[in-house]
Amino acid sequence: MRLRFLLGDVWVGLRRNLSMAISVILVTMVSLYLLGLGLLAQRQADAMKGYWYDRVQVSIFLCSKVSLQDNCTSPVTEDQKETIRAQLDDMKPLVKQVFFESEQEAYDRFSEQFKNTPLVGNIKVGDIPSSYRVQLSDPTRFEVVGSAFENAPGVATVQDQQKVLKKFFTVINFVTLFAVIVAALMVLCATLLMATTIRQAAFSRRREIGIMRLVGASNFAIRTPFILEVLIAAVIGAALAIGMLWTTVHFIFNRYLNTIVKNQALISATDVLAVAPYLLGGVILLAVLTSTVTLWRYLRI
Repeated sequence: MRLRFLLGDVWVGLRRNLSMAISVILVTMVSLYLLGLGLLAQRQADAMKGYWYDRVQVSIFLCSKVSLQDNCTSPVTEDQKETIRAQLDDMKPLVKQVFFESEQEAYDRFSEQFKNTPLVGNIKVGDIPSSYRVQLSDPTRFEVVGSAFENAPGVATVQDQQKVLKKFFTVINFVTLFAVIVAALMVLCATLLMATTIRQAAFSRRREIGIMRLVGASNFAIRTPFILEVLIAAVIGAALAIGMLWTTVHFIFNRYLNTIVKNQALISATDVLAVAPYLLGGVILLAVLTSTVTLWRYLRI
């Protein structure tokens, strides 16, 4: 009977403050949606880091006819190539695999990658030097290879792909941080709106609260309906946000990107399910704390 009375009181409160409840739902939904996007962006960055760092290569570009480096007074010779290859073989197990790419193969790869751009017409065989593509068992130990072959006979430059990837992931991390900051501001707005909703609801029912105090109702019995009203609105907003996140990831990644991008590590709808408990648990904790503090500090029921 007490539960039925409590739920009835909550329902009446939601109906009386329907516009404020809808506002809490919408602000919570937008806040958690933005926060969820930030969390998913970070998961995508982590997935891509794991994928690419396992495949990162050190490129040892050899001297060619068009090389401008001071170390390249003439094109690399066969003896120099064999010396470089022998040094790489001696660096196992740090050196996991070694691939030699000729000038023709480098041109063919470039032509395939940029076939839809005008760059292809400006490049000819020989403009891209031959190279050794070295895959390391531990990509963080690039300096071992770099110091061994920098300015070596026949070597033009030594390039670490990890440095390029770090810049790319730095940009992703900044975008993620920006999304989280915006989401935090929206969460702050939701918190303030929850507090305002409780204060308005308590003010509109001050007569009922006075009667309940007269008949000996406890503070817990008086405060619980207000807390449940905000909690219900917040949970509905969280559920809508999770649904929007799942729809976004499902259609953009599962139904589209995963069908056209075959060699990338992409998040999926299951990642939404992984972050959903944190979003839902966070909004429940936020709603309860905001309601409790507001009722205790401002209303003094």
